[in-house]
Amino acid sequence: PGAARSEADEMTLHWTPRERRFTLLHALGLTGVTGLLVARFVPVARLPFWRCVFREHTGWPCPGCGLTRAADGLAHLRLGFAFESNPLGALVGCLLAAAAVLGLVQWLFRLSLPVPRLSTGEARAGRAAVVAALLANYAFVIVQTRLGWR
Repeated sequence: PGAARSEADEMTLHWTPRERRFTLLHALGLTGVTGLLVARFVPVARLPFWRCVFREHTGWPCPGCGLTRAADGLAHLRLGFAFESNPLGALVGCLLAAAAVLGLVQWLFRLSLPVPRLSTGEARAGRAAVVAALLANYAFVIVQTRLGWR
């Protein structure tokens, strides 16, 4: 005897029009490609002003610790190194690269893409999962740096 679920309680998909418009997908893809090109061709970690002020003052890594190494690893196709440096950063980099490919294919062939519309409960669970992933990633970075793994 559970409560009946309405259609508003479930995720639905709506499809984008078959046209060439610059959307969030294309912006994310362009951001990813730009970041990977910078990581590939600019030695950012060697710049004299590139340092972590938080870590210098506290001795503890910041939540973004390892992102530069992760981007450098992805840009040089050293995936193991990238995921060792910052797992969530490497995953996001891979997703941005995938967004670039999907955005380019969508633009070239005018594909209609599905856009999910989440229910309130699903959106809340998604936000909780993102927070949990951020906390788990930061815990990984802290353990890795404090135990001297890098």
